[in-house]
Amino acid sequence: MAEIRVVRAARRFGDPSAASSLPVTPPAAPEPVSGPAAEAVTSSVAIPAVTAPAEATGSAAAGQQRLRRVEHTMGTVFSFDVRGGDPRRVCAAVDAAVEFLRHVDEVFSTYRQGSQISRLAAGTLALSACSPEVWEVHRLCDAARRTTDGWFDAEFAGGFDPTGLVKGWAVERAAAMLRSAGAEAVCVNGGGDVQVHGGPWRIGVTDPLRRGELATLVEADGELAVATSGAAERGAHILDPRTHRPVEPVFASVTVVCRGLTDADVLATAAYARGASAPGWLRGLPATEAFAVRPDGTTWSTPGFGAGHA
Repeated sequence: MAEIRVVRAARRFGDPSAASSLPVTPPAAPEPVSGPAAEAVTSSVAIPAVTAPAEATGSAAAGQQRLRRVEHTMGTVFSFDVRGGDPRRVCAAVDAAVEFLRHVDEVFSTYRQGSQISRLAAGTLALSACSPEVWEVHRLCDAARRTTDGWFDAEFAGGFDPTGLVKGWAVERAAAMLRSAGAEAVCVNGGGDVQVHGGPWRIGVTDPLRRGELATLVEADGELAVATSGAAERGAHILDPRTHRPVEPVFASVTVVCRGLTDADVLATAAYARGASAPGWLRGLPATEAFAVRPDGTTWSTPGFGAGHA
């Protein structure tokens, strides 16, 4: 996994010394969702993560073409920041990635009556008749339930609602499409959760207690994903799968960093729901680092993250 390095904590977006060039695009107002799998529509705060290319040395950034694009789908905002590669191939890949995200919305939206997920819930479509993508996401949700000891459960309410996993999965696949097209550095931000390839990149995590400030800033160079879960922006919308009631928050937000956004999104949601048992569980996960902000403003992180303490 790419090296995780904390640059500086609690930096104001408007501070000239705090990488003021970071592109900040608030996500669109999310559609209401419920359950422990709900976090994927948008993260816990308005802008839980923002990204910018870190300063490159030598020829790393020399002559690189750069493409930026913003798209609205799946009830949120997706931003693309791509550097290097053949411009025509990269532009075509971004177009294809956007179409893929729109397709995902058509297939998985719980707000479209004709989507496969809505038809599954209504009993008018059998899982065996669904597309391979639904089968893949169903398999990933089942694996996520086992990995999280049931704290992430797409079927906890009796039906199948993959909302909490599908956005991270879609962003991860979209970013891989751009990398496969020859882009040298890729960042795809879906509602504040981020997947990067190449780099270098700076990924900022918004402070859930102080609007307009960063809780921490991470530098990454390689394949890396960052996802944040919490209740600062949307209130108590994450439910305890055992009680079907909102979780009692131990943390204001939990951020997970690992190789892929599918896993990062799931693990952040499950960790927030776990509460007091989350630190020990997160420390035991392979190739995964985490950072959390407590309601009193103190922080915790796994040893490899480089900031905070148990």
